[in-house]
Amino acid sequence: QVQLVESGGGLVQAGGSLRLSCAASGLPFSSYGMGWFRQAPGKEREFVAGINWSGGGTYYAGSVKGRFTISRDNAKNTVYLQMNSLKPDDTAVYYCAVKRGLRAGTSRNEYDYWGQGTQVTVSS
Repeated sequence: QVQLVESGGGLVQAGGSLRLSCAASGLPFSSYGMGWFRQAPGKEREFVAGINWSGGGTYYAGSVKGRFTISRDNAKNTVYLQMNSLKPDDTAVYYCAVKRGLRAGTSRNEYDYWGQGTQVTVSS
């Protein structure tokens, strides 16, 4: 049974930083692409960042490029999202997701398993 557990969310002031973690179990983690998505109230779930199986390829939404960094530790079955220079517009529930296959994708439809999400709130 695949399980994805996110942690690290919280309340932070604009300009601050947070590091999200997603621990995976029940799957061959090192063989799959991973992604982070977010969903703000009243909005569609949107792609934030993705990382290929080895960590050698990463992808970012334009709105977070240069501020967020995705990484993974295959020995720990964990993917991370380092978020710097946070803005109020970054406020959302953040989800990690697994895409079967070596490469990550940028569309939510490409992903097969999802975590429950962690709330990130950025105050102005």
